[in-house]
Amino acid sequence: MRVLILGGTGDAIALAAQVSMLPDVTVITSLAGRTLQPVAPVGDVRLGGFGGADGLVAYLREHGIDVLIDATHPFAAQMSWNAAAAATTIDIPHLMLVRREWTKVAGDRWLEVESVEAAAQAIPMAAKRIFLTIGRQQLAPFAPLTECWFLMRSIDPPASDLPLPKGKLLLDRGPFTLDSERELLKKYAIEAIVSKNSGGDATYAKIIAARELGMSIVMVQRPVMPVGERVSDVASAVGWLKQRL
Repeated sequence: MRVLILGGTGDAIALAAQVSMLPDVTVITSLAGRTLQPVAPVGDVRLGGFGGADGLVAYLREHGIDVLIDATHPFAAQMSWNAAAAATTIDIPHLMLVRREWTKVAGDRWLEVESVEAAAQAIPMAAKRIFLTIGRQQLAPFAPLTECWFLMRSIDPPASDLPLPKGKLLLDRGPFTLDSERELLKKYAIEAIVSKNSGGDATYAKIIAARELGMSIVMVQRPVMPVGERVSDVASAVGWLKQRL
């Protein structure tokens, strides 16, 4: 069996490691190539895009892929829609591994919005020092907010031609501890956070720290995903695959 994992997440790396140990299974992980120094998964690795759903169909056929597992980031919606369409076209099993969303608990002060652009408009008026944890590709909507100062954290630096808001760029890769996130918010006198609802444990510490400090979070909700078979953890994905061996 030849399994293609659409990766780019910690779950995809863990899944590739476990799938590689199954007998008579070859695993290939595809990475979009957006991270300059990605963590290399076990097994074969493919870098770069496919050229839409049609390009993915061509790749699946050319390489004799038997099973497609979409373990991309919850906000990589276009790739997920392309994967669902491609798997349907050539009629192979297709699974989405989508980690659970964070849910609001007592003490959380969330303002939930539908997009990064909406988040830029929803920052509380009283907050002038903002922690942006949305990655490096969607910082431009905050550039016009010249009355605010932004701490921007991402794995890699943004493109040189991207308009950036006023503030400081911090290059770092999770997971982050509660102590480090708490100290970061205090060090830079942060008053509000803008985050995507990525889910998982690697970056949840900032949510806890904000809760402890009574800080508001402008939370960008996930995009609509295609209908299909879905699990929320690596163990369930491995179990699903074993049923098809």
